[in-house]
Amino acid sequence: MSGSGAPRTGAVDAAGLHVVVVAGTWHDTITDGLIAGALRTIDAAGARSTLVRVAGSFELPVVCKRALEEGADAVVALGVIIRGGTPHFDFVAAAATDGLTRVALDTGKPVGFGVLTLDDEAQGLDRAGLPGSREDKGNEAADAAMRTAIVLRELAASARA
Repeated sequence: MSGSGAPRTGAVDAAGLHVVVVAGTWHDTITDGLIAGALRTIDAAGARSTLVRVAGSFELPVVCKRALEEGADAVVALGVIIRGGTPHFDFVAAAATDGLTRVALDTGKPVGFGVLTLDDEAQGLDRAGLPGSREDKGNEAADAAMRTAIVLRELAASARA
C-alpha cells in the first residue's frame, strides 16, 4: 500500500474555484467511493463542483481538457483500471496517464490524478474512501487539484503585482 508518506490534506480555502470531477463508469462501487471523497473534499473547501461521467479511463483526458477550456479552474480525473490477462491494462493506463499529463501542461491548469491502476478489486476497495478503506484517493486527488489551482492563482497575482 502506498499510503505512507502521503501529504497532509484538508483545511484548504478554495472559495471561488470551480472544480469539475470527471469519472469513469467502470467498477462502480470503487468509482462511487472516489467520487464521494472528491465531492466531499471540494465542498469542505468551499469550491463549486460539477460531476461529469464518461465511459472509462481512456475517455478522461479529452473530457478533462474540454472542462478546463470551458472555464473550470481545475479538474479531478477519477477512474479504475484493473489488470487482466491481456496487455489492454497497460495501454489504457498509459493512455490515461499520458493524456492527463498532456492536458495539464497544454491548458496550464491542474488535473487531480485519481486513476487507480490495480492488480485486483480488493486494492481498489482499500483506496476508495469507503468504510473500512485505508485510503481515500478521491479526497487526495481533489485536494491536490485545488491546492495547485490556488498556487497558480497566487503566482499569476504576484506576476501582475
